[in-house]
Amino acid sequence: MDKFGDIIRKKREEKGMLLRQLAAMIDVDTAILSKVERGERKAKREQVIKLANLLDTDTDELLTMWLADRVYGIVKDEETAEGALKVAENILKYSKNLKNV
Repeated sequence: MDKFGDIIRKKREEKGMLLRQLAAMIDVDTAILSKVERGERKAKREQVIKLANLLDTDTDELLTMWLADRVYGIVKDEETAEGALKVAENILKYSKNLKNV
């Protein structure tokens, strides 16, 4: 399964863009974008939205992958990660139901 950085790299390469070109377009240093692509640094939400637009990628899909990477980074070493994610999912569903009432 591709991670957020893998998707960014793949989309950038498909568009024939150099790392430095895309970095300049989102106003970050080339080294920072390189680290994002390698999964060594997390992009900011605003940068993800800019990247989606520049790479002609669905914003919601890219935000979903970005958020999934962030969540994974938090729970990856926890023995009870799957259970915690299920509980969080139930809480999200419950809170959405409350908003719709």
